[in-house]
Amino acid sequence: MARIHEGLASDGMVYLAHHQWAGKGQRGKSWISEPGQNLMMSLVIESSSLNLNQQFLFSAAIALAVLDLVKGFQNKNWKIKWPNDIYWSDRKAGGLLIESVVTGRTWNWAVVGIGMNLNQSHFPGEIPNAVSLNQITGAQYDPVDIARELVPRIWEQISILRKTPDQILHGLNDSLYKKDQVITLRKNDELIVSFLKAVDSNGLLITEDGSFRSGEVEWIVGG
Repeated sequence: MARIHEGLASDGMVYLAHHQWAGKGQRGKSWISEPGQNLMMSLVIESSSLNLNQQFLFSAAIALAVLDLVKGFQNKNWKIKWPNDIYWSDRKAGGLLIESVVTGRTWNWAVVGIGMNLNQSHFPGEIPNAVSLNQITGAQYDPVDIARELVPRIWEQISILRKTPDQILHGLNDSLYKKDQVITLRKNDELIVSFLKAVDSNGLLITEDGSFRSGEVEWIVGG
């Protein structure tokens, strides 16, 4: 993001972190990673050809690219947990955080942050449902190699988004975690137990008891 503001960024720039001590996640949470063990990547994308109202579908396209990659290592049980976590079974393997630079109605830049647990086998007690690719497959992974394999898949999904955005939404709902199941959400001090139907193109989580924006509710893990 600093490179963008300095006028030094270019479309497709990739930054990899070996050791990240201030990783950011959704809802102000931190992303914790052991040095050298995981993928910690930022990809700069010049996004002015996309519409501002496509920001959620853009995030979904990135998530679908990650799923396409990891299914090559182990092809079952991968899902996208709303709004933008990568899950294997009921455990979190990765997450996305996208930051944008917008001027007026023009979406100038997107910085796609991707964190993926690759080789780490022990996680802090406050994140009991984390899992790594190594724990799933037994293999070791080089973060640089994973990034090299992931970036072309991201461009492919962005190309699909530009041409047929409905395909991205369809792909997301096909891979949506807990779709057609009962989930538990927290809105302020209220618990909402409801049947998950789908996610729409604006990122609204659609349940039998209403639709919810990201940030409006918290998904209760295990619920």
